[in-house]
Amino acid sequence: MAFAKTAVAAPPRKQRRILRSLGLGLITGAADDDCSAIGTFAQAGAKFGYAFLWMAPLLLPMMVSVVYLSGKLGQVTGEGLFAVIRRHYSRPFLYLVLVGAVVGNTIEAGADIGAMAAALQMFIPVSAKIIAVVIALTILVVQIWGSYTFIRNTLRVLALSLLAYVVSAFLAHPDWPQVAKSTLLPTVRSGKDFLAMTVAMIGASLSAYIYTWQSNEEVEEKIAAGQSELHDRKGTTRAELKTSLWDVIVGMVFSSSIMYFVVLATGATLFHAGKTEITSAADAAQALRPFAGHVAGLLFALGMIGVGALAVPVMTTGAAYDLCQSFGWEYGLSRKPWKAKGFYIAIIFFSGVAVGLNFTGINPMKALVFAGVVQGFSTPPLLLLILLMTNRQRIMGQRTNHRVMNVLGWATTVVIFLASAALLIRWVT
Repeated sequence: MAFAKTAVAAPPRKQRRILRSLGLGLITGAADDDCSAIGTFAQAGAKFGYAFLWMAPLLLPMMVSVVYLSGKLGQVTGEGLFAVIRRHYSRPFLYLVLVGAVVGNTIEAGADIGAMAAALQMFIPVSAKIIAVVIALTILVVQIWGSYTFIRNTLRVLALSLLAYVVSAFLAHPDWPQVAKSTLLPTVRSGKDFLAMTVAMIGASLSAYIYTWQSNEEVEEKIAAGQSELHDRKGTTRAELKTSLWDVIVGMVFSSSIMYFVVLATGATLFHAGKTEITSAADAAQALRPFAGHVAGLLFALGMIGVGALAVPVMTTGAAYDLCQSFGWEYGLSRKPWKAKGFYIAIIFFSGVAVGLNFTGINPMKALVFAGVVQGFSTPPLLLLILLMTNRQRIMGQRTNHRVMNVLGWATTVVIFLASAALLIRWVT
C-alpha cells in the first residue's frame, strides 16, 4: 500500500517530530504505575517480602510488546485504537469493548483521585473529599486550557516523581544478597493469596488504558507536527518505528523498575516488621515511616501524588478518546475545546463521575477490584484485536509484525487471558 512505503531518509520535519515524540513511552510507562498499581505492588511486598521481585523482569518484554504494537497501529493508520476498530469491526463488538474500557478507566481514575487525596492529607489537614474535588478541578483546567505540547511536557516531568520510590527502597536498607536471589530465581507458591497477588501484579502492569493512550498520542504527535488530515498522517518509516520501539523500551524499563523498587521497599520494611496487611499506597506510605524513616515515608507519599496527577488525565482523556472515536466525533488534545466539544465534554463528564465516586462511601479497594474485573473483560479482547490488526496487510500495509514481536504478542495475550480468567473466577467465588 502507498501509505506504508519505506522512506529513504526522513525529511527535517519528520526528524523533528521523532525528537519531539521521544518520551511518550516514558509517560505511558509512568501512567501504568498509577496509584492503584503502586498499592498492589506495596501489598505484594508487605505480604510476601521479596517473593515477587522476579515478576518485574518477567513482565517487561510483555509490556514492551503490547505498548509498542499499540503505538505502531497509531503511527501507521494515523488513527487511535478505537477509530481503527470502528473501521474494521462490527458495531456491537465495538460498543462491548468500549463499555469495558470506559467503565474501567473511570472507576480507576476515581480510586486514584481518592488515593492522591489520602496522600495529601499527610501534609494538609483538610477533608479528603475537599482535596479530591480540588485535584479533579486542577487536572481539568490543565486538560481543557493547556496546549497538547504543554500537557505532554507536564506529564514527562510528573513521570520523574516515581523516582521517589527508588530512593525509598535504598533508604529501607534491604538484604541485597536475598534481593538478588529473589530477582533471579522465581518463587512459586500454591496458596490462593499468592495466586491472587500474581494475577493482580499482571493486571496492574498490563492495564487496558495504556494501549489506547499510546496509540492516540502517536496520532497527537503527528497532528502537532502539522499533519492534521488523515491522509497526511497515514504511514511511517522503519526509522520512525525503530525510534518508537526504543522509546517504548525506555518507558517500560522505567515502569517495571518502579514496580521492582516498590516491592523492594515494602518487602524490606513492612514484611520484616510483620505489618503485612495494608489496603492502599497511602497506608504503605504511613507504615513505612517508623521502619524506613520519616523521609522514606514522605517520598513514598510524594511519588503517589505525582503519579496520580499523571495517571488520572491519562485515564479520563483516554476514556474520552475511546468514546469519540467509537461514534465518529471530533477529538484530540491538539484541538481547541470549541472545535471538539464532544471530546472535552466527555473529559469533564468522566472526571465528574470519577471524583463523585469518592462521595458515595464505596470502599476504594473494592472499587479497584470491580474495576479490575471490568478490565478483565475488556483487556484480553483489546490485546487480541491489537495483535490481529497489526498483522493485517489491509490495515498495516508493509508494516505488519515480524516474528519476534508476534511471539511476544501472542505470549502476552495468552498470559493476560489466563490472568483475567483467574481474576474473574476468584471474584465470582
